[in-house]
Amino acid sequence: MGNGGGYSNGSGFALLVVLFILLIIVGAAFMC
Repeated sequence: MGNGGGYSNGSGFALLVVLFILLIIVGAAFMC
């Protein structure tokens, strides 16, 4: 986090993808 802006390095995008996947898993758990 805070490593050269994040987006330019790509790690920030990967973190957003992981958070998005976790959000989908939690949402599916509540739906079921």
